[in-house]
Amino acid sequence: QVQLVESGGGLVQAGGSLRLSCAASGGTFSSYALGWFRQAPGKEREFVAATSWNGGGKTYGDSVKGRFTISRDNAKYTVYLQMNSLKPDDTAVYYCAATEAYKRYWVPNEYAYWGQGTQVTVSS
Repeated sequence: QVQLVESGGGLVQAGGSLRLSCAASGGTFSSYALGWFRQAPGKEREFVAATSWNGGGKTYGDSVKGRFTISRDNAKYTVYLQMNSLKPDDTAVYYCAATEAYKRYWVPNEYAYWGQGTQVTVSS
């Protein structure tokens, strides 16, 4: 199995930027696709972005299109989430997740492995 560790969260003003990182260890890394999800208090876990380690395909949730960018560094087994033009509604705990499949990438149950999460707070 794969272990995931997120970093890079913090406090930022509206309109600012943050870059989240997710480092993976263990498992057969080339077999996993990775996604980013977020969850705010009182809300369901929301799909943010996903990418395959090998295929290069990228998808984004409607609420972050044009503002967030997912990328990967296979040599470092790391996936990134660049977040620009941040809004207070982006405030949430952000999770990195891995799956051996790449079908319903927007569904949390598709992902077997999850990181511990990193808090992102956007002030107004």
